[in-house]
Amino acid sequence: MKIIKQFPLIILITIFLISCKTSTNKEYPTNNLEKNIDENPNSEKKRMEIKFSCVEDGITEYLDDGWKILKEDSQEKICTWKSVPATKDCNMEKDKGCKITKPDKIGEEKIYLLGK
Repeated sequence: MKIIKQFPLIILITIFLISCKTSTNKEYPTNNLEKNIDENPNSEKKRMEIKFSCVEDGITEYLDDGWKILKEDSQEKICTWKSVPATKDCNMEKDKGCKITKPDKIGEEKIYLLGK
């Protein structure tokens, strides 16, 4: 009687074990990707993006090292900010709420994409 009650459990365990069988006889083709990488070790190109802001320009250092400019872009950028009072009778030292921050100097930011 005890064996009859355990029979469904034995069948479930057997089905589970049969379904988890791995297939070791199948061989999948493998591509040798490492060989392709080793054949062209010098084909890797180096790229770098640098930015210079507000009159600062150090691109000549990179050009002397053998870098070439692939792309150049420029855009306006705020270089410095200044605080001004919001009203004439505002005391900025005592009342922080009446202080307004405005752009002081506007310069140019240059963005270079370099390649070697």
